Amino acid sequence: MKQNAATMHGQLEVMGDEVDTVIIGAGQCGLSTGYYLSQQSRSFVILDENERVGDNWRRRYDSLRLYTCNRYNGLPGMAFPGSRNAFPTGHEMADYLQQYAARFELPVRGSTSVERVERLADAEGGFLVTTDAGTLKAANVVVATGPQHLPHVPDFAGELEPEIRQFHSSDYRNQSQLQPGPVLVVGASHSGADLAMECAPNHQTWLVGRDTGQIPINIEGRPARGVVPVLWFAANHILTVRNPAGSKLEHGLRTEGGPLLRYKKEDLAAAEVRRTESRLAGVRDGQPVLDDGTVLDVKNVLWCTGFRRDFTWIDLPIVDDLGWPRANRGVSTDVEGLYFVGLIFQFSFASMLVGGAGRDARYVARQIARRAVPIHA
Repeated sequence: MKQNAATMHGQLEVMGDEVDTVIIGAGQCGLSTGYYLSQQSRSFVILDENERVGDNWRRRYDSLRLYTCNRYNGLPGMAFPGSRNAFPTGHEMADYLQQYAARFELPVRGSTSVERVERLADAEGGFLVTTDAGTLKAANVVVATGPQHLPHVPDFAGELEPEIRQFHSSDYRNQSQLQPGPVLVVGASHSGADLAMECAPNHQTWLVGRDTGQIPINIEGRPARGVVPVLWFAANHILTVRNPAGSKLEHGLRTEGGPLLRYKKEDLAAAEVRRTESRLAGVRDGQPVLDDGTVLDVKNVLWCTGFRRDFTWIDLPIVDDLGWPRANRGVSTDVEGLYFVGLIFQFSFASMLVGGAGRDARYVARQIARRAVPIHA
């Protein structure tokens, strides 16, 4: 995009826009969908609340690196730069997304927050998309906001003594935010293990939460280079919603979190991370207490407890009892013309990986093309 974010934000107020498709979210899934729609020469716009493409990645903790190597991190039409076997940082991923949007001249409007999506009342059908910069009419809406919306921490977090510093993983950047003394990391999926390993050299560190399993290989070891292609094939073609193993894994990922990836149980033990599968039950005398009665005297708490989904801004009945959109491969089963990309296990295990965004986006774009219901000016 040649235009800067401020220019694009201003256009929304004066154009009275009517487009074929509005994509909400300019992450890897939204951009991939835009790429395929551009191949169809369709009218679309991508709205994103961030000023720059990639800012969601730039705001994550500094030590973040992807769990897939560059070979599997490219989006449609553009390989990820650098060594095929390197594991990029979050900032490198952000820069790649920004370059991707520019290379294909995708119409991203930054600094634009979507406040409401509702059905148009006229006979044409379609949607009215209300933003903080104006409204648009569209025949189709693609929700590319992913599943991570509202940071989740337990209600009793507010009962911890004020001297304890608390951060949700979405607010944590690096150890300069921590004060001297023990650290409690709550949530033992892959991000929890990553942050526990980061803190362990300088702080006595506890990691609490259920065992979510671990993959059996060192993802960065040379032997993995021969194994990962097999796993990648399985992630795309075997572990899908079409078979029982995939459906079982889908339920686990959506309810319990993913397995340990970069760091394993033996790594945690070697770093002297105090790992317990006991549940954090509450607070006693201002300190966190486990369900076995153990009180942890800590100075910092990192909440790696995930996010709540929030689709309440879509003024339509589109979610199930667990808050997940009812959809078939991203196509809403309740509302014609409404689509989703970036959901956990949207079609396969690969759906939650950067390199899996393209296939899901291509499928959704094809469904949009088949529908071919324009909004007329």
